Amino acid sequence: MTVSPLFSVSALALALTAGAAFAEDFDISQQIGPDPVLPEPSLMLVPDNKVAKVIGWKEGEAPSVPEGLAIAAYARDLANPRTVHTLPNGDVLVVQSRGPDSEPLSRPKDAVRGWIMALSHGDGGPKKESNTITLLRDGNRDGTVDERHDLLTKLDSPFGVAWADNTLYVATTSAILAYPYELGQTEIKAKPKVLTPLPGGPIDHHWTKDLALSPDGKLLYVSVGSNSNIVENGLEAEKGRAAIWQVDRATGAARVFASGMRNPNGLSFNPQSGQLWAVVNERDELGPNLVPDYMTSVKDGAFYGWPWSYYGDHVDARVHPPRPDMVEKAIKPDYALSSHVAALGLTFSMGSALPAAYANGAFVGEHGSWNRKIFNGYKVVYVPFENGKPNGKAQDVVTGFLQGDKARGRPVGLGIDGTGALLIADDAGNTVWRVSSADGKVTPAPVGTDQIPQPSPAEAMPAAPSEGDGSVNPPSPTNVAPATLPQ
Repeated sequence: MTVSPLFSVSALALALTAGAAFAEDFDISQQIGPDPVLPEPSLMLVPDNKVAKVIGWKEGEAPSVPEGLAIAAYARDLANPRTVHTLPNGDVLVVQSRGPDSEPLSRPKDAVRGWIMALSHGDGGPKKESNTITLLRDGNRDGTVDERHDLLTKLDSPFGVAWADNTLYVATTSAILAYPYELGQTEIKAKPKVLTPLPGGPIDHHWTKDLALSPDGKLLYVSVGSNSNIVENGLEAEKGRAAIWQVDRATGAARVFASGMRNPNGLSFNPQSGQLWAVVNERDELGPNLVPDYMTSVKDGAFYGWPWSYYGDHVDARVHPPRPDMVEKAIKPDYALSSHVAALGLTFSMGSALPAAYANGAFVGEHGSWNRKIFNGYKVVYVPFENGKPNGKAQDVVTGFLQGDKARGRPVGLGIDGTGALLIADDAGNTVWRVSSADGKVTPAPVGTDQIPQPSPAEAMPAAPSEGDGSVNPPSPTNVAPATLPQ
């Protein structure tokens, strides 16, 4: 498989002009919901870009939330916090991570893109050591962290975590690791076992590997993003990628559960339906208003289009040879979030202690755009659900990350803490934010990310006062499909 040559310069110039005019008038709200408006692609030699330079948060500054909610810093002075995960005892794990140091450049413009990405993440100057998992403990459940401990350091670009049966699972960029860990411990000294290897370098374009535990505790689901924007690195580089894997927790045996998803993240089970959901970053360089990132339920064996098509049967003409058979198989996602918002975090609100307006839905962390002239994303939105499906327009909940053309921070992973408040990992602001009910309500007891029960009719209560064998060898070969993308 190869990417076809770009159209002639004259055609590109026309597309650029038309795309620019369309972008000025385009209402992005038309791309939020189950049936997004999809304009014609506009190919151009140099894609639209606009980057918010990261300036961080000053003393006393915080994001904005609507009436009925309160926001405060839960933990500061972190090093690229990417995801948050609550253990059954209420302890919160914060995964701080940076991607692999280098990636081979496939195209000259990849160097420009790399510079853009570095600027948008605040990379520059001395860096505090990252690739660490830190435990935050709120012992008296008053919304303030009482203890902070680094559980694991010097990891290989970690992202997703899960816990079951006194074992902490960590999805690094190259493997799922299993550490002996009992609730309450504040350090891990045992060496991990490798549950299953994951596709890593030397090319590791989408390096984040998110993780979710099945409701019955038997299976792990891990996201593996594509190794390119649109297969510019060739088919061989995409083996096992652009997919969500299913991994047997007991044996490490793995298979591709769903494919055709360019960069899935935010894996989360809907606590009412038991259905796996994810947010997905779609392809770039088709214009400022293509292609909408999305949130979707994930079906076993489903194919979601990448790279041959998007949103069902909308063909991406850049990919050669064409595969009409794969386009015909492509499933339309459940819910569009609009183009280039870079959705990376997802958590369901059911069973939280937030106000009734947020009782049945999902929060989505939108990291923010680069491939457009007008900013999009840089906020946390709430999508109401009914009967296990999105029902209504996404609502802005946490904003203020942008200040003009600069970014104070950028939201990534989301979670519900041990008191029922929303947590937001802000990787550019190096902060975890806590959004709670303004009336101080908390849940009756901590609920872990991996074990969210059905919501009970009981009302929230007032706030409370203030080792392994050392093996690191991979297991026997897994049964992962040899390639996500058929040849």
